[in-house]
Amino acid sequence: MSLPIETPVTNADKTFFRLRTDIVEGVIQAGAKLSETELSTRYAVSRAVIREAINRLEACHLVERKANVGAKVVTLSAAGLVQLYQVREALEGMAARLAAENMDADEISDLQSLLDAHSNKVSSGETYYQEAGDVDFHYRIVLGSKNAHLISVLIDGIYHLVRMYRVQLGMAGPRVTTAFEEHSHIVRAIANRDGELAEMLMRRHILYSKNNIERKLNSISV
Repeated sequence: MSLPIETPVTNADKTFFRLRTDIVEGVIQAGAKLSETELSTRYAVSRAVIREAINRLEACHLVERKANVGAKVVTLSAAGLVQLYQVREALEGMAARLAAENMDADEISDLQSLLDAHSNKVSSGETYYQEAGDVDFHYRIVLGSKNAHLISVLIDGIYHLVRMYRVQLGMAGPRVTTAFEEHSHIVRAIANRDGELAEMLMRRHILYSKNNIERKLNSISV
């Protein structure tokens, strides 16, 4: 299976990708108000291009509009996390089960190779940063489900909002090594074609990740 690669075609695409990355990685802070004038200067594009980018960011749940406020980056909150991860747990659990049924031997080997490449990052126990797209373990498994509707809901829908929580709050700290080990167990279940176990392990992994991020959010708000 060839992995989908996002290739910016127009100036509007490039601006959208840059804005999305800056929001996910916290360069533009959660909760920040988005000014078309300021952003057009910052990214050296027209306000019309910025307006289109903001509309696309709203569609992937990174931006919200409020009366008398305008467009602003979503706020990362414990309540928002819980609702998002309830959906993520169910759907990525399903994706893991389908991946065990549908990924071919080469794809599973590539998934294991990806995990092997990640092992160097987590050996220090400090960070487990994963770029977006095909070098992201979770992204690969979603694609491995080979269910077009599931891929659309996860990748086109909530993927980047999930990444925003993961990048800003979940890819560093003492859970790094444990998360990597959980990934290893999931790959083993997929390789063994044990869809039921793969689903259970993925759901448990996402639940543990949610608990970890929720503790960080609560400690920030105290």
